[in-house]
Amino acid sequence: MAGRLVIAGGGQAAFALVAKLRALKDERPVTIVAAEASYPYQRPPLSKKYLLGEMTLDRLLYRPESWYGEHNVDVRLSTTVTAIDRAAKTVTLSDGSKVDYDVLALATGSTPRRLPAGVGGDLDGVFVVRDFTDADRLAEELKPGRHALIIGGGYIGLEAAAVARSSGLDVTVIEMADRILQRVASAATANLVREIHKTHGVDIREGTGLVRLTGADGHVTAAELTDGSTIPVDLVIVGIGVTANDALAHDAGLEVANGIVVDQFSRTSDPAIYAMGDCAVLPWKDMRIRLESVQNAVDQAEAVAALLAGGEAPYHPNPWFWSDQYDVKLQIAGFGLGHDETIVRKGQREGSVSVWYFMQGKLIAVDALNDAKAYVTGKKLLEHGLTPDRAVLENPEADLKTLVA
Repeated sequence: MAGRLVIAGGGQAAFALVAKLRALKDERPVTIVAAEASYPYQRPPLSKKYLLGEMTLDRLLYRPESWYGEHNVDVRLSTTVTAIDRAAKTVTLSDGSKVDYDVLALATGSTPRRLPAGVGGDLDGVFVVRDFTDADRLAEELKPGRHALIIGGGYIGLEAAAVARSSGLDVTVIEMADRILQRVASAATANLVREIHKTHGVDIREGTGLVRLTGADGHVTAAELTDGSTIPVDLVIVGIGVTANDALAHDAGLEVANGIVVDQFSRTSDPAIYAMGDCAVLPWKDMRIRLESVQNAVDQAEAVAALLAGGEAPYHPNPWFWSDQYDVKLQIAGFGLGHDETIVRKGQREGSVSVWYFMQGKLIAVDALNDAKAYVTGKKLLEHGLTPDRAVLENPEADLKTLVA
């Protein structure tokens, strides 16, 4: 039997790694060091169905507690890895104990950026949503008639806006950039998403930042904005991005660059240590990127499991993402970074539409809103390195199936 695998982190990548190892009949002993008090669970529903009370935590668990014991997986809850001794191949835990490893996997994830205390970030009523305890605290504040301020017009902020609005709150979204989704989507997609939120009564202010939050008795009551206005607020949800948790790797002398740098096999600069998920910076098309998505965390972890079980295949990500806002499912295939052209295509169902991204004439990504056919077609084209016939894309009556026949 191979030596012990220690996994620093108890999220989706950690579970995917151990589950795939066991599916591949690799029975090496595993220790998961999980900062949270819960066994690994699904995170995407936290800001949607869980926050709305439509799902309970037990339904989010990947497996019940008993599964881990049955599969020789030691889980240390409410515990973190505080130091790595690469020479001795041991990790020190926050409870003072040490664990030997043969292989170490860093699945430390990322941490939401918070507002500084100097602008009111320490007031009660100011939230980020990263784990179930964050969602539990926020859920208590989502009461009809209250006014919520969402800081950040990325996917996290817009999903939060949709949940708050669906819960009967008045919602204002502010985005410092010229438009929402500036970093992650095309102007065409942003226009479609903006219209959806405006239809639901959300006040979206682009090119607008926060000056400061003010409060009474320690609780937020108002926000001063860079457009000169002051608005009353009962709660604030901060969605201004995340920071990769790479301090542990840095302190151990591993290469980091806004994340833990890995090669095509997800190995760090120490061949006995791997990194995966939000914390990893991986090679992709002559670039180094960090993919903040559930899909990447799972796929990369499963690729590492295959390597540990005796495989030799590198990890080649095929990025895809999704975002649920109101009754709209936005599905994204590919990575639109660097696009120089988009084509907007109406779908065959009422309200369905897709945005196709091109760079130097080549298809690089597709955004599909309530248009599963466009998403599936685009994903297949991207996986095979194909660029579709523009005449088909530009004709809403044409059948997309002809593009992948």
